[in-house]
Amino acid sequence: MDTHNNTHPGRIAARFRELRARNEAALIPFIVAGDPSLRRTRELVLELEARGADLIELGVPFSDPMADGPANQRAAARGLAAGATLPAILAMVSELRRATQVPLILFGYYNPIFHYGCDRLCADAARAGIDGLLVVDLPPEEAAELARPAAHNGLDIIYLLAPTTPLERARRIARSASGFLYYVSVTGVTGARARLSADLAGNVEQLRTVTKLPIGVGFGISTPAQAGQVAAFADAVVVGSALSLLIEADYNENDLVATAGEFVAALKDAIRAARPAAPGATA
Repeated sequence: MDTHNNTHPGRIAARFRELRARNEAALIPFIVAGDPSLRRTRELVLELEARGADLIELGVPFSDPMADGPANQRAAARGLAAGATLPAILAMVSELRRATQVPLILFGYYNPIFHYGCDRLCADAARAGIDGLLVVDLPPEEAAELARPAAHNGLDIIYLLAPTTPLERARRIARSASGFLYYVSVTGVTGARARLSADLAGNVEQLRTVTKLPIGVGFGISTPAQAGQVAAFADAVVVGSALSLLIEADYNENDLVATAGEFVAALKDAIRAARPAAPGATA
């Protein structure tokens, strides 16, 4: 029995259960809230879900996004210019929840959360309809102030693991995490890469020895072919910088939402093609 006291317990876990029953990896697009505007972000979330997104990461714009490459840094700057503060993002999510139940993850840095207040943020985020938090610069050892109110409000905390993370530390991190684990496919910042690491599949398989949580892979996945490659062995594929670049290219265009939707549909087609469908499963 779920003891969380918010009204939407376990949306992330439920989505992964559905996908596992179909033998299908999740597609998790990342977009920066407010890029190019909060109204467009709302439209993008609904379109991306309609075109195959299983969960969606909403980036909280921050002035010093040190884990992000140039594409996501510029997206964050556009989001800040559009007024995408934490209160404004949560108000947008509240509106979105009238139209969708897609799992939503707030992705960002600890500074804005610390200034907002951990207890207040977790209560407000859960009330708005957020399902999980991914705080890039907050390791589990320092996360107690956020982890307690997150658990109290039924929010998953998703942690990052890197290729350089020793297996014993990965085991400790996995014990603190919920929702899924986010494996960073490269050492370095976010950004499109021409090719993926040759030992990626082996590293994910090794991680499976220390956790039963789903394992998502992100950073550097930018094409349908790469998404399909990762979907063959991971539980989720996270794509961010490629969408930030696409949004930037179409910045003043009316077909921005449709273009992003087409890209996500191509990613999801490749993900579905990467594994045989479970017998009797329906998409």
